[in-house]
Amino acid sequence: MSMYLEKELVSVGKRENNKKRNYLVIDPLQGKHIPVKPGKALKLFDALADTFINEYKDEDILLIGFAETATAIGAEAAIRLGARYIQTTREMIPGVEYLFFSETHSHATEQKLVKDDIDKVIDKVSRVIFIEDEVTTGNTIINIINIMEELYGINVKFSVASILNGMTEEHLKIYRERGIRVHYILKINHEEYGRIAEEYHENGNYEACDISSQSVNHVNEVSFGGWADTRRLVDASDYEKYCKALWKDIESTFALDESERILVIGTEEFMYPALFVAAQMEKKGCAVRCHSTTRSPIAVSTDHNYPLQTRYELRSLYDKDRVTYIYDIDSYDRVFIITDAHSVDKAGINSLVHAIEKKNRDVNLVRWC
Repeated sequence: MSMYLEKELVSVGKRENNKKRNYLVIDPLQGKHIPVKPGKALKLFDALADTFINEYKDEDILLIGFAETATAIGAEAAIRLGARYIQTTREMIPGVEYLFFSETHSHATEQKLVKDDIDKVIDKVSRVIFIEDEVTTGNTIINIINIMEELYGINVKFSVASILNGMTEEHLKIYRERGIRVHYILKINHEEYGRIAEEYHENGNYEACDISSQSVNHVNEVSFGGWADTRRLVDASDYEKYCKALWKDIESTFALDESERILVIGTEEFMYPALFVAAQMEKKGCAVRCHSTTRSPIAVSTDHNYPLQTRYELRSLYDKDRVTYIYDIDSYDRVFIITDAHSVDKAGINSLVHAIEKKNRDVNLVRWC
């Protein structure tokens, strides 16, 4: 019996220009598209870890989180287990080989895993657990399991854990026959989601991208070392220490008042450190919300019960030619952008700051890279 109700974890959004699937399942507690209290997001991720933590106590585990949306879920679950962790990525990492596979229904289908790191660890682990926000068919995960089995000829067990599971009995049967364990918090049925999405009007507020440096107020930019990149293999216990060090650097640099309303924004695949820092601010007594920029182009609507009202078009901090988005920015006393983007090109940061400054004035950019 799930401790969460469907209405707490499922909002149906309308995909823009996606003929493969017209809807998107948006989780209000995940900290991606909808601003969330960070403690609520981490509690949800811990609840997912709790669905399997006792079953694999004696096993040596590698957790793999899926970009973009499950990167933070995977990191938190790995920390909970004290396991090895790596995420898939759509970014280019110089000097490495990849395992390539695809998400057929996604707007950005190319998923990659750093093969060099899997090579190093695959003989040492007894189980690989794939972490997702939602599993619909399970085909993407089957694809990568097939690739790994063909490449390594391994005797490793596989499991899948997701907040939501929308797999049909037909798809679940394939998993059972292959001995792939399935864990989830909430079972959902997708049958009505397409119809629900189709009924919404795309009449929300669409804010165009502004990459100019004109009229951007002064942004307080700081950089901290000690970065750990989960696109590469990490030990989750070490990763937690690095995130704690980042928080200490931020806490000692910025005098936080517990009466403040604060927004913390992560960037694309880089979600977990933003949520972690936001949760520490929340523990200090601040009223904090956290969400992240995303590649997902979702329609916005003023219709009753629709999850997103305003969409800001941006340029990526990682690639000035990539279009990204952020949704529903409110007014806060202070805003923190936390990113591991190295880019010195200003298009990405200018567009994000322009979006934030429509309702906010105190903007701080924290680079951890």
